[in-house]
Amino acid sequence: MNSPSDRAYPLIPFVRLSTTIESTRPQWEPRLNALMRRAHFVLGEEVASFEREFAQALGAKAAVGVASGTDAISLALRAARARGEVCTTALTAPFTGIAILAAGLKIRFCDIEEDSLQLDPASLAENLTSATGAVVAVHLYGQLCRIQEIARLTRSRGIGLVQDACQAHGARVNGSIPLTEFSDSVAYSFYPTKNLGCLGDGGAVATDRKSIDRGVRVLRDGGRRKSHVSWVPGINSRLDEIQACFLRVFLPNLEAWNAERRRLAGIYDQGLSGCPGVQPVRRDAGSVCHLYVVRAERRNALREALLKAGIQTAIHYGTPLHLQPAFAHANQKRGRLPRAEKACQSILSLPLRVGLADHDVCRVVEAVRAFYGVA
Repeated sequence: MNSPSDRAYPLIPFVRLSTTIESTRPQWEPRLNALMRRAHFVLGEEVASFEREFAQALGAKAAVGVASGTDAISLALRAARARGEVCTTALTAPFTGIAILAAGLKIRFCDIEEDSLQLDPASLAENLTSATGAVVAVHLYGQLCRIQEIARLTRSRGIGLVQDACQAHGARVNGSIPLTEFSDSVAYSFYPTKNLGCLGDGGAVATDRKSIDRGVRVLRDGGRRKSHVSWVPGINSRLDEIQACFLRVFLPNLEAWNAERRRLAGIYDQGLSGCPGVQPVRRDAGSVCHLYVVRAERRNALREALLKAGIQTAIHYGTPLHLQPAFAHANQKRGRLPRAEKACQSILSLPLRVGLADHDVCRVVEAVRAFYGVA
Protein backbone atom coordinates (compact mmCIF):
# COMPACT_ATOMS: atom_id res chain seq x y z
CA MET A 1 0.00 0.00 0.00
CA ASN A 2 1.35 3.40 -0.96
CA SER A 3 1.75 6.09 1.67
CA PRO A 4 0.13 9.51 1.13
CA SER A 5 3.53 10.93 0.15
CA ASP A 6 3.77 8.46 -2.76
CA ARG A 7 0.57 9.65 -4.42
CA ALA A 8 0.25 11.89 -7.44
CA TYR A 9 -2.22 14.24 -5.75
CA PRO A 10 -1.15 16.49 -2.90
CA LEU A 11 -1.83 15.67 0.71
CA ILE A 12 -4.44 17.79 2.48
CA PRO A 13 -2.93 18.10 5.98
CA PHE A 14 -5.17 18.60 8.97
CA VAL A 15 -2.77 21.19 10.38
CA ARG A 16 -0.56 23.63 8.46
CA LEU A 17 0.72 26.55 10.50
CA SER A 18 3.16 27.93 7.95
CA THR A 19 0.45 29.85 6.07
CA THR A 20 -0.35 32.29 8.87
CA ILE A 21 3.23 32.49 10.07
CA GLU A 22 4.62 33.43 6.67
CA SER A 23 1.79 35.80 5.75
CA THR A 24 2.47 37.86 8.88
CA ARG A 25 6.27 37.76 8.75
CA PRO A 26 6.59 41.45 7.75
CA GLN A 27 4.79 42.39 10.98
CA TRP A 28 6.34 40.03 13.53
CA GLU A 29 9.93 39.94 12.29
CA PRO A 30 10.86 43.56 13.16
CA ARG A 31 8.92 43.30 16.44
CA LEU A 32 10.82 40.13 17.33
CA ASN A 33 14.15 41.75 16.44
CA ALA A 34 13.35 44.69 18.72
CA LEU A 35 12.50 42.28 21.53
CA MET A 36 15.84 40.54 21.09
CA ARG A 37 17.63 43.86 21.39
CA ARG A 38 15.73 44.68 24.59
CA ALA A 39 16.46 41.17 25.95
CA HIS A 40 13.56 41.37 28.40
CA PHE A 41 11.77 38.05 28.00
CA VAL A 42 9.41 37.68 30.98
CA LEU A 43 6.54 40.03 31.94
CA GLY A 44 7.71 42.92 29.80
CA GLU A 45 6.02 45.39 27.49
CA GLU A 46 4.90 42.83 24.89
CA VAL A 47 2.86 40.86 27.43
CA ALA A 48 1.43 44.01 29.01
CA SER A 49 0.43 45.40 25.60
CA PHE A 50 -1.07 42.11 24.45
CA GLU A 51 -3.13 41.82 27.62
CA ARG A 52 -4.66 45.25 26.99
CA GLU A 53 -5.26 44.56 23.29
CA PHE A 54 -6.73 41.10 23.86
CA ALA A 55 -9.10 42.39 26.55
CA GLN A 56 -10.25 45.16 24.21
CA ALA A 57 -10.83 42.67 21.38
CA LEU A 58 -12.97 40.50 23.67
CA GLY A 59 -14.91 43.39 25.18
CA ALA A 60 -13.47 42.52 28.60
CA LYS A 61 -12.07 44.90 31.19
CA ALA A 62 -8.89 42.90 31.71
CA ALA A 63 -6.91 39.90 30.50
CA VAL A 64 -4.02 38.16 32.24
CA GLY A 65 -1.51 36.19 30.18
CA VAL A 66 -0.51 32.79 31.56
CA ALA A 67 1.52 29.82 30.35
CA SER A 68 -1.32 27.67 28.94
CA GLY A 69 -5.05 27.28 28.60
CA THR A 70 -4.90 24.58 31.26
CA ASP A 71 -3.37 27.04 33.71
CA ALA A 72 -5.94 29.66 32.70
CA ILE A 73 -8.79 27.39 33.85
CA SER A 74 -7.00 26.25 36.99
CA LEU A 75 -5.93 29.76 38.05
CA ALA A 76 -9.40 31.15 37.35
CA LEU A 77 -10.86 28.55 39.72
CA ARG A 78 -8.24 29.32 42.34
CA ALA A 79 -8.67 33.09 42.05
CA ALA A 80 -12.41 32.60 42.58
CA ARG A 81 -11.64 30.45 45.64
CA ALA A 82 -13.75 27.59 44.34
CA ARG A 83 -14.29 24.73 46.77
CA GLY A 84 -15.60 21.19 46.66
CA GLU A 85 -16.75 19.64 43.40
CA VAL A 86 -16.75 21.11 39.89
CA CYS A 87 -19.27 20.11 37.23
CA THR A 88 -18.23 20.10 33.59
CA THR A 89 -18.91 18.31 30.31
CA ALA A 90 -17.66 14.80 29.64
CA LEU A 91 -16.87 15.69 26.01
CA THR A 92 -13.88 18.00 25.92
CA ALA A 93 -10.10 17.83 25.85
CA PRO A 94 -8.71 16.10 28.96
CA PHE A 95 -6.89 19.33 29.84
CA THR A 96 -10.20 20.79 31.06
CA GLY A 97 -10.39 18.04 33.66
CA ILE A 98 -6.67 18.21 34.42
CA ALA A 99 -7.05 21.94 35.14
CA ILE A 100 -9.80 21.24 37.67
CA LEU A 101 -7.65 18.65 39.42
CA ALA A 102 -4.69 21.05 39.41
CA ALA A 103 -6.85 23.53 41.33
CA GLY A 104 -7.27 20.89 44.05
CA LEU A 105 -10.91 20.20 43.22
CA LYS A 106 -13.01 17.12 42.48
CA ILE A 107 -14.99 16.60 39.28
CA ARG A 108 -18.49 15.52 38.36
CA PHE A 109 -19.11 15.06 34.65
CA CYS A 110 -22.34 15.94 32.84
CA ASP A 111 -23.83 14.77 29.58
CA ILE A 112 -24.10 16.68 26.30
CA GLU A 113 -26.79 17.80 23.90
CA GLU A 114 -27.44 15.33 21.11
CA ASP A 115 -27.15 17.73 18.18
CA SER A 116 -24.57 20.36 19.23
CA LEU A 117 -22.49 18.11 21.54
CA GLN A 118 -22.27 21.02 23.99
CA LEU A 119 -22.80 20.77 27.75
CA ASP A 120 -26.49 20.01 28.35
CA PRO A 121 -27.98 22.47 30.89
CA ALA A 122 -30.54 19.87 31.93
CA SER A 123 -27.86 17.30 32.71
CA LEU A 124 -25.90 20.00 34.54
CA ALA A 125 -28.91 20.82 36.71
CA GLU A 126 -29.37 17.14 37.55
CA ASN A 127 -25.75 16.82 38.65
CA LEU A 128 -25.58 19.87 40.92
CA THR A 129 -25.36 18.89 44.58
CA SER A 130 -24.65 20.54 47.90
CA ALA A 131 -20.97 19.76 47.25
CA THR A 132 -20.88 21.66 43.96
CA GLY A 133 -18.66 24.71 44.24
CA ALA A 134 -18.27 25.69 40.59
CA VAL A 135 -19.09 24.86 36.99
CA VAL A 136 -16.68 24.92 34.07
CA ALA A 137 -18.76 25.51 30.95
CA VAL A 138 -16.87 24.52 27.80
CA HIS A 139 -17.45 26.15 24.41
CA LEU A 140 -16.59 23.17 22.23
CA TYR A 141 -15.41 23.33 18.60
CA GLY A 142 -15.81 27.14 18.45
CA GLN A 143 -19.53 26.95 19.19
CA LEU A 144 -20.89 28.56 22.36
CA CYS A 145 -22.74 26.32 24.76
CA ARG A 146 -26.00 27.62 26.18
CA ILE A 147 -24.10 29.97 28.44
CA GLN A 148 -27.01 32.31 29.20
CA GLU A 149 -29.07 29.43 30.59
CA ILE A 150 -26.08 27.99 32.45
CA ALA A 151 -25.25 31.39 33.96
CA ARG A 152 -28.82 31.81 35.21
CA LEU A 153 -28.68 28.35 36.75
CA THR A 154 -25.37 28.88 38.55
CA ARG A 155 -26.37 32.33 39.82
CA SER A 156 -29.65 30.99 41.19
CA ARG A 157 -27.72 28.34 43.12
CA GLY A 158 -24.89 30.64 44.25
CA ILE A 159 -22.34 28.53 42.37
CA GLY A 160 -19.22 29.90 40.69
CA LEU A 161 -18.85 29.75 36.89
CA VAL A 162 -15.73 29.65 34.73
CA GLN A 163 -15.96 29.50 30.96
CA ASP A 164 -13.49 27.35 29.00
CA ALA A 165 -13.28 29.30 25.73
CA CYS A 166 -10.02 27.66 24.67
CA GLN A 167 -11.65 26.81 21.32
CA ALA A 168 -13.79 29.94 20.99
CA HIS A 169 -11.56 32.97 20.43
CA GLY A 170 -13.66 35.92 19.32
CA ALA A 171 -17.04 34.30 19.91
CA ARG A 172 -19.72 36.46 21.57
CA VAL A 173 -23.26 35.73 22.67
CA ASN A 174 -25.69 36.75 19.91
CA GLY A 175 -22.66 38.03 18.04
CA SER A 176 -22.17 41.07 20.27
CA ILE A 177 -22.32 40.34 24.03
CA PRO A 178 -18.90 39.66 25.62
CA LEU A 179 -18.52 36.33 27.39
CA THR A 180 -17.27 38.09 30.53
CA GLU A 181 -20.82 39.32 31.15
CA PHE A 182 -21.83 35.76 32.04
CA SER A 183 -19.06 34.69 34.41
CA ASP A 184 -16.24 36.16 36.45
CA SER A 185 -13.58 34.39 34.37
CA VAL A 186 -13.17 33.19 30.79
CA ALA A 187 -10.16 30.99 30.01
CA TYR A 188 -8.36 30.95 26.65
CA SER A 189 -5.59 28.83 25.17
CA PHE A 190 -3.09 30.02 22.56
CA TYR A 191 -1.90 26.57 21.56
CA PRO A 192 -0.62 26.87 17.96
CA THR A 193 -3.66 25.24 16.32
CA LYS A 194 -6.22 27.53 17.97
CA ASN A 195 -8.04 30.28 16.07
CA LEU A 196 -5.62 32.63 17.83
CA GLY A 197 -2.47 30.63 18.48
CA CYS A 198 1.12 31.39 19.31
CA LEU A 199 4.26 29.41 18.47
CA GLY A 200 4.22 27.37 21.65
CA ASP A 201 2.02 27.18 24.71
CA GLY A 202 0.18 30.18 26.11
CA GLY A 203 -3.11 31.19 27.64
CA ALA A 204 -5.08 33.99 29.25
CA VAL A 205 -7.86 34.69 31.72
CA ALA A 206 -10.32 37.40 30.69
CA THR A 207 -12.42 39.07 33.37
CA ASP A 208 -14.43 42.15 34.31
CA ARG A 209 -13.66 41.75 38.02
CA LYS A 210 -10.67 43.48 39.61
CA SER A 211 -10.38 40.78 42.27
CA ILE A 212 -9.98 38.05 39.63
CA ASP A 213 -7.52 40.17 37.64
CA ARG A 214 -5.38 40.79 40.73
CA GLY A 215 -5.72 37.22 41.98
CA VAL A 216 -4.59 35.58 38.75
CA ARG A 217 -1.66 38.00 38.41
CA VAL A 218 -0.42 37.04 41.86
CA LEU A 219 -1.00 33.31 41.40
CA ARG A 220 0.74 33.16 38.00
CA ASP A 221 3.91 34.70 39.46
CA GLY A 222 4.57 32.37 42.35
CA GLY A 223 2.18 34.16 44.70
CA ARG A 224 4.35 37.28 44.65
CA ARG A 225 3.34 40.93 44.63
CA LYS A 226 6.23 42.77 42.96
CA SER A 227 8.74 41.37 45.44
CA HIS A 228 10.53 38.14 46.26
CA VAL A 229 8.01 37.27 48.95
CA SER A 230 5.34 34.66 48.13
CA TRP A 231 2.13 35.63 49.89
CA VAL A 232 0.08 32.69 48.60
CA PRO A 233 1.09 29.32 47.10
CA GLY A 234 1.08 30.37 43.47
CA ILE A 235 2.72 28.71 40.49
CA ASN A 236 5.08 29.72 37.70
CA SER A 237 2.71 30.37 34.80
CA ARG A 238 3.68 33.48 32.86
CA LEU A 239 3.01 34.13 29.20
CA ASP A 240 6.44 34.97 27.82
CA GLU A 241 7.41 37.99 25.74
CA ILE A 242 8.22 36.03 22.57
CA GLN A 243 4.77 34.43 22.44
CA ALA A 244 3.12 37.77 23.20
CA CYS A 245 5.09 39.29 20.33
CA PHE A 246 3.51 36.87 17.85
CA LEU A 247 0.07 37.09 19.45
CA ARG A 248 0.03 40.89 19.09
CA VAL A 249 0.62 40.48 15.36
CA PHE A 250 -1.91 37.67 14.92
CA LEU A 251 -4.68 39.29 16.99
CA PRO A 252 -5.71 41.97 14.43
CA ASN A 253 -6.32 39.12 11.95
CA LEU A 254 -8.58 37.12 14.25
CA GLU A 255 -11.89 38.48 12.97
CA ALA A 256 -10.93 37.90 9.32
CA TRP A 257 -9.55 34.45 10.09
CA ASN A 258 -12.77 33.50 11.89
CA ALA A 259 -14.79 34.74 8.92
CA GLU A 260 -12.67 32.55 6.62
CA ARG A 261 -13.33 29.54 8.82
CA ARG A 262 -17.07 30.22 8.70
CA ARG A 263 -16.97 30.53 4.92
CA LEU A 264 -15.13 27.22 4.50
CA ALA A 265 -17.53 25.55 6.95
CA GLY A 266 -20.38 26.80 4.77
CA ILE A 267 -18.86 25.02 1.76
CA TYR A 268 -18.76 21.83 3.79
CA ASP A 269 -22.37 22.34 4.88
CA GLN A 270 -23.56 22.71 1.31
CA GLY A 271 -21.48 19.84 -0.05
CA LEU A 272 -22.45 17.36 2.66
CA SER A 273 -26.13 18.28 2.70
CA GLY A 274 -28.22 15.19 2.07
CA CYS A 275 -25.25 12.84 2.21
CA PRO A 276 -26.35 9.64 3.96
CA GLY A 277 -24.13 8.39 6.74
CA VAL A 278 -22.72 11.75 7.78
CA GLN A 279 -24.27 14.57 9.80
CA PRO A 280 -22.46 17.83 10.59
CA VAL A 281 -22.62 18.82 14.25
CA ARG A 282 -25.12 21.64 14.75
CA ARG A 283 -23.76 25.13 15.23
CA ASP A 284 -25.20 28.63 15.02
CA ALA A 285 -24.13 31.58 12.91
CA GLY A 286 -21.97 32.96 15.71
CA SER A 287 -19.68 29.93 15.85
CA VAL A 288 -16.03 30.75 15.17
CA CYS A 289 -15.64 27.27 13.64
CA HIS A 290 -12.50 26.13 15.39
CA LEU A 291 -13.21 22.62 14.10
CA TYR A 292 -15.56 21.17 11.52
CA VAL A 293 -16.98 18.06 13.15
CA VAL A 294 -19.39 15.50 11.74
CA ARG A 295 -21.11 12.42 13.12
CA ALA A 296 -20.17 9.62 10.75
CA GLU A 297 -21.40 6.06 10.33
CA ARG A 298 -18.47 3.65 10.06
CA ARG A 299 -16.28 6.49 11.27
CA ASN A 300 -13.01 4.55 11.42
CA ALA A 301 -13.46 3.09 7.94
CA LEU A 302 -14.28 6.55 6.57
CA ARG A 303 -11.18 7.97 8.20
CA GLU A 304 -9.02 5.26 6.66
CA ALA A 305 -10.55 5.85 3.22
CA LEU A 306 -9.92 9.58 3.46
CA LEU A 307 -6.30 9.02 4.43
CA LYS A 308 -5.85 6.74 1.41
CA ALA A 309 -7.21 9.64 -0.64
CA GLY A 310 -4.57 11.93 0.85
CA ILE A 311 -6.85 13.65 3.40
CA GLN A 312 -5.86 13.86 7.04
CA THR A 313 -8.58 13.95 9.72
CA ALA A 314 -8.70 13.91 13.52
CA ILE A 315 -11.02 12.87 16.34
CA HIS A 316 -11.99 15.42 19.02
CA TYR A 317 -12.40 13.37 21.21
CA GLY A 318 -12.36 9.57 21.18
CA THR A 319 -12.94 8.85 24.87
CA PRO A 320 -15.26 10.82 27.17
CA LEU A 321 -13.52 12.12 30.26
CA HIS A 322 -15.48 10.04 32.75
CA LEU A 323 -14.07 6.88 31.14
CA GLN A 324 -10.44 8.05 31.22
CA PRO A 325 -8.21 6.64 34.00
CA ALA A 326 -7.08 10.08 35.22
CA PHE A 327 -10.65 10.84 36.28
CA ALA A 328 -11.64 7.47 37.72
CA HIS A 329 -12.11 9.11 41.12
CA ALA A 330 -15.33 10.63 39.79
CA ASN A 331 -16.75 7.09 39.94
CA GLN A 332 -18.97 7.61 36.90
CA LYS A 333 -19.10 4.28 35.12
CA ARG A 334 -19.81 3.40 31.50
CA GLY A 335 -23.45 4.03 30.62
CA ARG A 336 -23.70 6.96 33.04
CA LEU A 337 -23.49 9.61 30.28
CA PRO A 338 -24.89 7.87 27.19
CA ARG A 339 -24.95 10.80 24.76
CA ALA A 340 -21.29 11.63 25.31
CA GLU A 341 -20.31 7.97 25.07
CA LYS A 342 -22.26 7.54 21.84
CA ALA A 343 -20.85 10.69 20.27
CA CYS A 344 -17.27 9.63 20.88
CA GLN A 345 -17.86 6.60 18.69
CA SER A 346 -18.86 8.62 15.62
CA ILE A 347 -17.33 12.13 15.68
CA LEU A 348 -14.76 13.04 13.05
CA SER A 349 -13.03 16.36 12.42
CA LEU A 350 -12.46 17.27 8.77
CA PRO A 351 -9.71 19.70 7.70
CA LEU A 352 -10.64 23.32 8.48
CA ARG A 353 -7.99 26.02 8.78
CA VAL A 354 -6.95 29.38 7.44
CA GLY A 355 -5.26 28.90 4.09
CA LEU A 356 -7.24 25.81 3.13
CA ALA A 357 -8.26 26.20 -0.51
CA ASP A 358 -11.88 25.95 -1.61
CA HIS A 359 -11.00 23.19 -4.05
CA ASP A 360 -9.45 21.17 -1.21
CA VAL A 361 -12.69 21.43 0.77
CA CYS A 362 -14.56 20.26 -2.32
CA ARG A 363 -12.12 17.37 -2.65
CA VAL A 364 -12.82 16.32 0.93
CA VAL A 365 -16.57 16.54 0.29
CA GLU A 366 -16.26 14.42 -2.85
CA ALA A 367 -14.25 11.79 -0.99
CA VAL A 368 -16.80 11.62 1.83
CA ARG A 369 -19.70 11.36 -0.58
CA ALA A 370 -17.87 8.68 -2.59
CA PHE A 371 -17.34 6.61 0.56
CA TYR A 372 -21.09 6.59 1.19
CA GLY A 373 -21.83 5.87 -2.48
CA VAL A 374 -23.21 9.30 -3.37
CA ALA A 375 -22.09 11.09 -6.50
